[in-house]
Amino acid sequence: MKIVVVHNYYQQAGGEESVFKNETDLLESKGHQVIRYTISNELINDLNPLEIFVKTIWNHTVYSELKELISKEKPDLVHFHNTFPLISPAAYYAAKSESVATVQTLHNYRLFCPVATFLRDGQVCEDCIHKLFPYPSVIHSCYRNSKLASFLASLMIFVHKILGTWNKQIDLFLALTEFSKQKAIEGGLPANKIFIKPNFSTTHHNHSNKNGSFALYVGRLANEKGIQTMIDAWNKLTYQNGYQFPLKIVGDGPLEELVKESVEKNKNIQWLGRKNKTEVLELMKNAYCFIFPSIWYETFGMTIIEGFSTGLPVICTDLGAAASLVEDGVTGKKFKSGDSDDLADKVHWVLENPAIIEGMKTNCRSAFLENYSEDLNYELLMEAYVELIRKRGEKLREIVY
Repeated sequence: MKIVVVHNYYQQAGGEESVFKNETDLLESKGHQVIRYTISNELINDLNPLEIFVKTIWNHTVYSELKELISKEKPDLVHFHNTFPLISPAAYYAAKSESVATVQTLHNYRLFCPVATFLRDGQVCEDCIHKLFPYPSVIHSCYRNSKLASFLASLMIFVHKILGTWNKQIDLFLALTEFSKQKAIEGGLPANKIFIKPNFSTTHHNHSNKNGSFALYVGRLANEKGIQTMIDAWNKLTYQNGYQFPLKIVGDGPLEELVKESVEKNKNIQWLGRKNKTEVLELMKNAYCFIFPSIWYETFGMTIIEGFSTGLPVICTDLGAAASLVEDGVTGKKFKSGDSDDLADKVHWVLENPAIIEGMKTNCRSAFLENYSEDLNYELLMEAYVELIRKRGEKLREIVY
């Protein structure tokens, strides 16, 4: 196949960037021709507020460039990852104007929630999911703590709901889990257009240390990631016979100062800063368990399956799509979202049950190979692509005849 893949890079790289790279590299490794069309949000620094406003609703330059690219290359389909804010929904119309099939991966909840997380003031919030115009986000300044920025993001959603952009211009949505699929249906997307395809990891490592001596967190240091809950839990841990259980935190972000303060107060908390993929995998291979404390509806959990690839059990929040990745008592333990006491209890449990943890390591590795490997993911992606092209071909024949 020849596939145009579209992605708007964030200013701070995260899981979506990893998925974009992994999928495009995988397609190329299987012999497909991949044409990347990307824009970076670094360009926002050179734009005034009015320009950002206009481009978020409809970026005419992107429309023209992408239409020309598709006309020239004549791809079998166009696969979108992120279009917010600079690529804009105009990109879908560019593809449709050239009669090309379109796919959108639902990496977050941007089509229903201006801040894309269903999170406000540290609590799950779904006030906007059924609103034609998501005005609660403006009232509460949800996006970037700004009423203006929140209004802009809300207006983008409103305009394209009115136009029917999501339902008319996108042929297929890829949801990462059943949970995120159900949220998309609740938000108004047609169920028959949503196909479940999880993310995958390119890592293939066996666990190298059966006596890991620390817990590990890897991710952005941000409120929605449950950093405060995790730190509070570690401050509540009690130890027997003087044994200490360190928490190693990897990542950076807006809560760096909070983490630094916790390190100064608690000798069992260590902050390692940002690490590259190789360094993270080495830490995973030598950890005892992985902590995933998010307090929002994660659409997936890339670090969970990367941990699984190394045989690393996970202590995971019971909230959102990420919770569906962890089977309680089999590949890890679940705790009540935002409850530091419950998280501390689960950490105590894993420390007191080393024999069960050993069995979990094998289960995690099996779960990775059976559900999140490259080969399986490629099969699912091809199944979605081929079915889309087949259905689209039938529809076109109906129109012609």
